[in-house]
Amino acid sequence: MVQFGSGGRSAARPRALGRLVAARLLAAVLAAGVLAQDVVAQPGPPGFADLVDRVAPAVVNVSTRKAIQGRDEPFPMPQVPPGSPFEEFFKEFFDREREQQMPRRTFSLGSGFIIDPQGFVVTNNHVIADADEISVLMSDDREFPATLVGRDTKTDLALLKIESPKPLPYLEWADSDAVRVGDWMLAIGNPFGLGSSVTAGIVSARGRDIRSGPYDDFIQVDAAINRGNSGGPSFTLEGTVFGVNTAIFSPSGGNVGIGFAIPANLAKPVIDSIKATGRVSRGWLGVRIQSVTEEIAEGLGLEDSEGALVASVTPGGPAANSAIEAGDVILEFNGHKIDRMRNLPRIVAETPVGEKVPVVVWRRGERQSLEVVLGELPEDEQLAELGAPQVPDQAAPSAEIPELGLTVAALDDELRARFGLPEDARGVVIVEVANNGPAAQENLRAGDLVVEVGQEEVSAPAELVAKVAEARQQDKRAALLLIDRQGDLRFVAVRFKE
Repeated sequence: MVQFGSGGRSAARPRALGRLVAARLLAAVLAAGVLAQDVVAQPGPPGFADLVDRVAPAVVNVSTRKAIQGRDEPFPMPQVPPGSPFEEFFKEFFDREREQQMPRRTFSLGSGFIIDPQGFVVTNNHVIADADEISVLMSDDREFPATLVGRDTKTDLALLKIESPKPLPYLEWADSDAVRVGDWMLAIGNPFGLGSSVTAGIVSARGRDIRSGPYDDFIQVDAAINRGNSGGPSFTLEGTVFGVNTAIFSPSGGNVGIGFAIPANLAKPVIDSIKATGRVSRGWLGVRIQSVTEEIAEGLGLEDSEGALVASVTPGGPAANSAIEAGDVILEFNGHKIDRMRNLPRIVAETPVGEKVPVVVWRRGERQSLEVVLGELPEDEQLAELGAPQVPDQAAPSAEIPELGLTVAALDDELRARFGLPEDARGVVIVEVANNGPAAQENLRAGDLVVEVGQEEVSAPAELVAKVAEARQQDKRAALLLIDRQGDLRFVAVRFKE
């Protein structure tokens, strides 16, 4: 009995446990089914179909054709004996040569978008560069010949015009400054000539400088952009254009999720100017600028290394006609804070010509508020004709400055001839730079002119020595020199030798 009873209790316990486990599993399965049913019942995230339906008709494909001339003088066919084993070889070779000598046409494909019901189309300059014929293909397969209204190589933008008997769908510009990193975006274009294609992503970064031009300020996106997308629009979810897709970063040549778009706030004034006059009119300040390093900031008494340091002022330019001076650090321009030097040229270019704008500069240890009336940026040839003002020559004995690792001397005819210096050169000339010294580490060399020390002009070696000694007495780590190298002015902070 005991054994039976004991055996009976032992057999009943697993059966009870089994029923308990089965019940719990059944409850879990039922619960999971309810949860799965709830998940399925929930609506998914909204798609982009409605947005695409609204904006896609205004996005176009841009195709170009260009005639390529063959060689003017073909290679003469050598005389080959009949039946020679080389006869077929030479025949194939010179048949190919004749094909290359014949005129032929090349084709390229890109994207664009309509900004006006009258048929103005925005695209990239590199899409239509050197084209003999330009065609625009609409999303409904209508094709129009296009004429070039104007282009701008500095921003890689171009404006085309097509003629249609009916008003065309068009897009509006967004305020690209309001676009934030992480915002959803949409791109439409003509990748690889496949036709209208839609990709989606987010804004990855702002203010990218890819060294493609003087006004680089690209918006980086991760939507798939490939060859053929150039000139197409990047959209906000409201359906406005915040950027013109222009370039990709790709070691392989295909999309890797890094694309670059010209901001609408940079593109719109350029396109408006081309539309109105056929050319681009940009604001011009007339200064040469450089970055503010930590050493330069310390030498100028600035707390942070920000702003744009004016290395020189163009004679006859807008800055020369105002109170802006070489050595000023431009901290604000027309209400915009200048965090980095490269922001200033873009902001100046976007400002209307002839407008009087406020400028905040840092000068000799304090902020000053100025005003300047912007001129129009001259062509490169006109800028080259603007010379430097003549300054009378002054003489003084030479001096060695071991703290900086250089030797300087007063200008004379012998040194002008030796270093190829102009007659109107000013300052003191560096005649020797110590190997591995502070000046050598800053790439200074013999023949460079020291024009200023600590933003004060020097015309004799003795003055330079005195200014360096004064900087050391003020416990500064470096001397701030204005260097003239064959007419190229720049500030250099040379650390004192320890």
